Amino acid sequence: ESSINSIRISIRFKMEDADPLEAVLGRSFLRFLMRRAEEFDILRRVPIEGYSISFLVTNSHLQKMSKKGIVEFIIQFMEDVDKEVSDLKISMSARGRVVASQYLKSF
Repeated sequence: ESSINSIRISIRFKMEDADPLEAVLGRSFLRFLMRRAEEFDILRRVPIEGYSISFLVTNSHLQKMSKKGIVEFIIQFMEDVDKEVSDLKISMSARGRVVASQYLKSF
């Protein structure tokens, strides 16, 4: 979605197609990031309806940063979100295994 001096980039992660744990972790992680939107100059606090996350790049952002840098940031951001959600899922599964094994030792 573009206008004269800005462009909004909205991204939808297919969390509904993922398993329930991954969907919950993904939504929670994105909410965590959006609450800290002021730390990311171009990240919006509230995404457009139907999307997971939104970025707003204005003319002032392009004056401070290069176009290539902004594009690389958004691509890296998407890759990092996917990686973080996968890492969180693996970490939760490992903790669940440890808890279950400790619980079953009592029998």
